[in-house]
Amino acid sequence: MLDVGDTAPEFELENQDGDLVRRSDFEGQRLVVYFYPRANTSGCTTEACGFNDAKPDFDDRDVAIVGISDDPVSDLESFADEYDLEFDLLSDEFGEVATLYESYGEKQMFGNTFDGVFRNTYVVGPDGRIESVYEGVTPDGHAEEVLEDLEAAEVAP
Repeated sequence: MLDVGDTAPEFELENQDGDLVRRSDFEGQRLVVYFYPRANTSGCTTEACGFNDAKPDFDDRDVAIVGISDDPVSDLESFADEYDLEFDLLSDEFGEVATLYESYGEKQMFGNTFDGVFRNTYVVGPDGRIESVYEGVTPDGHAEEVLEDLEAAEVAP
């Protein structure tokens, strides 16, 4: 995992609409970058809908959200449409950005070994440095956890 204080790696990926999105597009504001294994699966849907439901609260704090998986753009488009997701889902088909964020590698499921995306989240500060790291997150309640931590940081001395 990258550490708090590290410079967040730059990326340039297509979103669900085929538009290019860069990390540097969000300089000057906080950015939640969450990595998830597969669109339209139960855990990933729970996590995405959690961020979508909490999006007005993130917006109130000028915090943007992007979700990154190794799904193709077409899958992200249908996922976003089906659940009315109001933030960018980014396609990292070869896991290059996830690798930069130490969120891609060998996984095991049902006795099979394969490479895939790890469920990790980073909060990137307005200066492009990592402010928070969440490794191996539980999808249910994760968006609220990130929001609570952001709120706590606002009131900390």
